[in-house]
Amino acid sequence: MSPDPSAKGTVPFGEYRTWYRVTGDLHSGRPAVIAVHGGPGSTHDYLLSLASLAEKGWPVVHYDQLGNGGSTHLPDREADFWTVELFLAELDNLITELGVGSGYVLFGQSWGGLLVAEHAKARPAGLRGLVIANAPASYPLWLSEMAVLRAALPPGVQETLLRHEAARTTDDADYLAAMRVFYNRHVCRTVPWPRDFLSSFMEIYNDPTVYYTMNGPNEFHVIGTLKDWGVIEGLPSIEAPTLLIGGRYDEATPVTMQPYFDGIPQVRWEIFENSSHLPHLEEPERFDEVMVEFLKSL
Repeated sequence: MSPDPSAKGTVPFGEYRTWYRVTGDLHSGRPAVIAVHGGPGSTHDYLLSLASLAEKGWPVVHYDQLGNGGSTHLPDREADFWTVELFLAELDNLITELGVGSGYVLFGQSWGGLLVAEHAKARPAGLRGLVIANAPASYPLWLSEMAVLRAALPPGVQETLLRHEAARTTDDADYLAAMRVFYNRHVCRTVPWPRDFLSSFMEIYNDPTVYYTMNGPNEFHVIGTLKDWGVIEGLPSIEAPTLLIGGRYDEATPVTMQPYFDGIPQVRWEIFENSSHLPHLEEPERFDEVMVEFLKSL
């Protein structure tokens, strides 16, 4: 059970609103940990367990990125509206509006990991530390590794996926059942799926505008606007101490994360042996230990 928030609300972002949730005291003297969720097009819910860091002394900020959850929904916007630059600007705006720009730590998970790496390249003065969790350094790398993982699925599963992708029937029940086989191996190995993860999973499909536009119909069939994007160039310019987190069975395989380790000067890498894409839910006790150790080191 996550601790109760100390504040909830929205901040203006141009003509839109960004929903946020604070746990703990933003003025405690310790840097706030800002949780940047995946997708793009997911919500904060599946990262709620990070709020427990507030009980150990670090205030935590969750937020829903524009287009999903409690933030402004814009289902009629075209693909050229949904850009990396938009979400970078939203993150910068949130940091300013909450008054934490003088000291903060970014925790970016999956797509959020690429987003926080891109933010960190600019060397913001207040960035004290960076956690890149379960995130590829580029989508071309991600796609090449998806092919490897898909080829290792049980007999018939890959054939079902390929058949429906070719026919563009990715909403077919057979396709969704085959998709679940991949998810149970490489996204969340905890059965049944934790409630917080289910909440975010359902939110994506309640309004799939952002996810479908930028990513695609699921994690392993990336045909959206991000398919050629990555953050590898410029990683050596990141000055913040960085923690990489990955799961042994993660869809973000070591191959997809290796450029972070090779490029970022101050970096360490923790592999969670019994996890896939969500170590904070699959191995919560060890995850908390690793996070607290890293935060204490800053």
